[in-house]
Amino acid sequence: MTQRRLRDIMKLWFSAAPLGYSGDEDNGEQSSWYVLSAMGFYPVCPGRPVYDIGSPVFDEVKLKMEGGKIFTITAKNVSAANKYIQSAMLNGKPLNKPWFEHKDMVNGGTLVFEMGPRPNKEWGSLPEV
Repeated sequence: MTQRRLRDIMKLWFSAAPLGYSGDEDNGEQSSWYVLSAMGFYPVCPGRPVYDIGSPVFDEVKLKMEGGKIFTITAKNVSAANKYIQSAMLNGKPLNKPWFEHKDMVNGGTLVFEMGPRPNKEWGSLPEV
């Protein structure tokens, strides 16, 4: 449900139209939320180095980290219809939880999502081991 709601919010509340921005900007917080959410993740709790996974809009994003390291986010088969994560891989290993830590990103690497048209209720549903 989160993936669907995030896409709904991004589509309804953010656009290039005259009324495409709610206007309640809080020092860049809303804009930052949208940019991060469009990449496929967002921080729920400020100051906590954890990102919850949402629903990426882009098929690929590259983030330049300190020291020239690159963190690449790829969403295979992503589209308006394929907004649901079917599986995820973080640095070549299956990611079976709907979040990752900041430390997973800062050294560079890859986060790969396989997207589909229906929710995969098995992905991200198990408690952390």
